[in-house]
Amino acid sequence: MIRWSPALMTPILTGTAIIIVALLARWVLLRALSRRETAQQLVRPARLPSLLWCFVLGGYGALQVADLPVRAAARFELWIEALLIASVTLSLAAALALVTAHQGGRLGLTAPVTGLGQTIVRFATIAVGTLVVLSTLGLTVTPILTALGVGGLAVALALQDSLANFFAGIHLLADRPIAVGDYVKLDSGVEGYVLDIGWRSTHIRTLPNNVVVIPNQTMAKAIITNFNLPEPRMSLLVPVSVSYQADPDQVERVLVEEAMKAAAEVPGLLDEPRPFVRFIPGFGDHSLDFTLICQVASFVDQYLAQHELRKRILARFRAEGIEIPYPVRTVVLQQADWTGPKTRDE
Repeated sequence: MIRWSPALMTPILTGTAIIIVALLARWVLLRALSRRETAQQLVRPARLPSLLWCFVLGGYGALQVADLPVRAAARFELWIEALLIASVTLSLAAALALVTAHQGGRLGLTAPVTGLGQTIVRFATIAVGTLVVLSTLGLTVTPILTALGVGGLAVALALQDSLANFFAGIHLLADRPIAVGDYVKLDSGVEGYVLDIGWRSTHIRTLPNNVVVIPNQTMAKAIITNFNLPEPRMSLLVPVSVSYQADPDQVERVLVEEAMKAAAEVPGLLDEPRPFVRFIPGFGDHSLDFTLICQVASFVDQYLAQHELRKRILARFRAEGIEIPYPVRTVVLQQADWTGPKTRDE
């Protein structure tokens, strides 16, 4: 036990002075960095670790001028070392989370990256740092790891579905079949924008502005059509039928002209690559069938584009005298000669 004496005043005052100076320097530095947009992301996670660093510096300075017994000095130095490791752990966890977010944004995992990836990185870093702190303080880590292993096995058996969803979420982040902001359609019929890939479920916002929550395990097993891969731009096919009396060359010219005019006015409808027409499917039962092929900027842009294109094509066909036929079926009736039932004698 350390008794109070006037000799303790020097280390206490020294440590207090160092802490005050470090806190003032920390306040000035954080205030200066907060004014820069590029450094704001670094300031927020560094607030708590930098506060711990101030106390570590104060404790270390006090220890240097203190005349303590060897055993007390060693114990005090041990706690300073543990505090330093804890602050470094928090700093490293925040830095790795920022790196995960940055790399996730570059790779298109999320926009911004989902909370799952950052949570995993933070948890793993803090867990390792905690074990290091306990080992530094002289506590035996092996029994703790053994207890965690046995307890983890029991928890894994009790939470099989939750763990399956958790690892399915990791699979979705690693394999990258979808990302936040993508428009997707599942084989179950659910379609919409991906809002988030969490540790348990994936949230999809449908076009009617409702959110569908899908377990990650179900999401990982689903057949997914991602309309943002390999790029958001997609082809729009508009079928057009005209009568057999129409000139195919005239029909093709009219369709391309109207598509080019609409591309300059309709949001989301692109003029590059240039719209074109194909005489496909071809010869129908009652009409000549064409397909106008355009490009739209994204999946949802096709609705407005089809709406405007069909109105413009109909008005132009009426002006050009091109007929859109109704289904016509010709039925020919023939009277068969019938002499009545035959007998075996006949």
